[in-house]
Amino acid sequence: MYMRAHIHFALFLSAAACLTLQAQQTTEVKPLAARASPAEYQTAVKMGQYTLAVDFDAHGVPTSDGVFSDEDYIVFEVALYGPAGAHLALQYEDFSIRLNGKKAAAPAQAYTVVFKSLKSPEWEATQDPVHKESSSGINAGGAGRGAAADSGPPPPPKMPIDVERKMELRVQKAAVPEGDRPLPVAGLVFFQFSGKTKNIKSMDLIYSGAAGKATIPMQP
Repeated sequence: MYMRAHIHFALFLSAAACLTLQAQQTTEVKPLAARASPAEYQTAVKMGQYTLAVDFDAHGVPTSDGVFSDEDYIVFEVALYGPAGAHLALQYEDFSIRLNGKKAAAPAQAYTVVFKSLKSPEWEATQDPVHKESSSGINAGGAGRGAAADSGPPPPPKMPIDVERKMELRVQKAAVPEGDRPLPVAGLVFFQFSGKTKNIKSMDLIYSGAAGKATIPMQP
């Protein structure tokens, strides 16, 4: 009886320690902070008593702890400023984008959809490059070397699950926060675009939310 109670208590302590560690990891990751003023962004527009400031980050995904990349999405860092003590309701659905003069604007996407194609250049830099063996060499020993060359290079190494989760948590914290927020507030907005940004000839970021409405021409 004593041994069983001791085991249960040990399991309880282990579970509590895991929850505490998860909570510490979450609190250690900071959201993107708004800069000192809208002038520190690429462009800004006033909407009455509010100001919307924007940076275009192309396929980069800046967070408070490193920059990631995503070839399937383009990213904007947005920040809203207002009078002292002001609050505003905010959500990623407030934003859309018009590319290359298209009539229909594309809506922003939830941060969760970028996880599938998210990459960490810092982690990838630690991996050994995969060298593709030439298939044109003479195979004197039969099917050995030639067959290996024809099969192509091995698949790239998979990111460890703990590294992947930390990366996703940082992007979650960097994304535009949802709900009523004190100003100034900043965050990332994502739009699906898998092409090269040099193919973008014109780009308008559109905001329609609690602060008002604005169309901001951006430089690709």
